[in-house]
Amino acid sequence: MLQGMEKSKRIYLIRHGQVVGYDNFPVFGHTDVELTGVGIMQMKQVAERLRLVELEGIYSSDLKRASMGARLIATHHNVPIHFLQELREMYFGNWEGMTLSQIRTGFPEELEKRQKDIVHFEAPGNGESVAMLSNRIMKAFENILSRHENGNIAIVAHGAVNRVILSRALGLDLSRMFHIQQDYGCLNIVDYFQDNTLVRLMNG
Repeated sequence: MLQGMEKSKRIYLIRHGQVVGYDNFPVFGHTDVELTGVGIMQMKQVAERLRLVELEGIYSSDLKRASMGARLIATHHNVPIHFLQELREMYFGNWEGMTLSQIRTGFPEELEKRQKDIVHFEAPGNGESVAMLSNRIMKAFENILSRHENGNIAIVAHGAVNRVILSRALGLDLSRMFHIQQDYGCLNIVDYFQDNTLVRLMNG
């Protein structure tokens, strides 16, 4: 065995299922929305995939679309669920709840600024930048890792949240995080060793 790889933590990183209004390409961020019937089915499928995995803990964004998935996973595991506000999706300020087409029509100049600097752009109305999101998520994520010496942990979160964690695991610059696909109800598996990280599955 390679030096520094004796102990590991395996993270099952999950994106929530399909949400109500998904077909209009909404920007929900912190907006609390429900899963569709398909979204619930997607999370039940993830729960079934993890049925025989021994989990030490389940962590989730406190928003309904993620917390429902965490509860479904927990039906097969006698471990606590931690609902954390820190794991919420990026906050989009005045764009919260709008569709992508509405933003394109109403904020063309802002979208152009976002294209030029995707990491530091902040949506109007005190929106969160990718850099701010990354700082929030990685602080929460490292705190979760610190609670577990080794073992398996499930985290149910959001598209941008997962991309931040996966970008760090892959050594990617944040400017490339949207090159990582995260479908509704997808599963990612990442192993964390003492001084190495191995992404075993992405968008599965």
